[in-house]
Amino acid sequence: MTTYLLAGGGTAGHVNPLLAVADSLRERDPSAQILVLGTREGLEARLVPLRGYELLFVDKVPFPRRPNRAAFAFPAKYRGAISHVRSLLRERAVDVVVGFGGYAAAPAYVAARREKVPFVVHEANAKPGLANRLGARRATAVGVAFEGTPLARSTVVGMPLRREIVDLDRDALRNEAADFFGLDPKTPTLLVFGGSLGALRLNTAFGDAANAVPEAGWQILHVTGERSELPDPEIPGYALRRYVDRMDLAFAMADVIVSRSGAATVSEIGALGIPAVYVPYAVGNGEQALNASASVRAGAAIIIPDAEFTGECVRTVIVPLLHDDARVERMRTAASRVGTRRGSENFIELIDASLRR
Repeated sequence: MTTYLLAGGGTAGHVNPLLAVADSLRERDPSAQILVLGTREGLEARLVPLRGYELLFVDKVPFPRRPNRAAFAFPAKYRGAISHVRSLLRERAVDVVVGFGGYAAAPAYVAARREKVPFVVHEANAKPGLANRLGARRATAVGVAFEGTPLARSTVVGMPLRREIVDLDRDALRNEAADFFGLDPKTPTLLVFGGSLGALRLNTAFGDAANAVPEAGWQILHVTGERSELPDPEIPGYALRRYVDRMDLAFAMADVIVSRSGAATVSEIGALGIPAVYVPYAVGNGEQALNASASVRAGAAIIIPDAEFTGECVRTVIVPLLHDDARVERMRTAASRVGTRRGSENFIELIDASLRR
């Protein structure tokens, strides 16, 4: 029996691929022991037990960004976290550590190296986080979601995706999706979304140009986010929803997508082969634009800077794209080649190879 310790968490960007890999490992070998290492503060504290995995805790020790009292205390706290993980590796006879970044991953990488346990890193973003940049230097293997991710000795494996996306048959679900959203299954559909909380820039632009897409002969499914106060235009061919708990049906309905370009979003859209217009979130370190760059190079997507995405942009850029059937078809063909639904399987191959070394 193999014992895996999957380390990572904090945000959905770390937790979701971790759980996708855990599910694939359990499906392949129900006798495997799958442990998850996380923090009490992260999203994993709620999601991991709900999925039926044992969650082990390590203290959250943020890397200091400036000289202050926390920076002075950091070395001792970090050593304590490493020591704790080393004891877990010994007590639970862990065969391999699999890290996904975040606060739990950093001490896990160091502990694995000192205990001579192989460890494998997965990086979901095109711009790696600090924990994975450090861990990749000594890792047995490194898997990345996007081509061009600057981690040494990395292999492009894609994003481990939730089963809902991996098994999605868009054509088979289109009629059900149309009924669900009150749309016509035969009319091309533009899907607009910005995550569970929405994206103010997208909502404002499409609110200003509400008639533009229906007048172009397309329907629009606009998921505004739970906190949005954008009023429903109440016009034919415009389905506005605050929140959708059946994103599989939303994707089944989509012929073109306008969205932010978080790593999971880009990976899911790429895996499903849907042409996209990405409007990267302008706050942060620029990783959203980098996440979309491979799709853009392949011809499957275009990028519009956040500051330029307005109602006028919808009318002068999005609508002409929707009118250009040949261009949309070229993007669709390119999109079918850019993504993968085998992210979990590809990454598990790296894990298996590290166990054989």
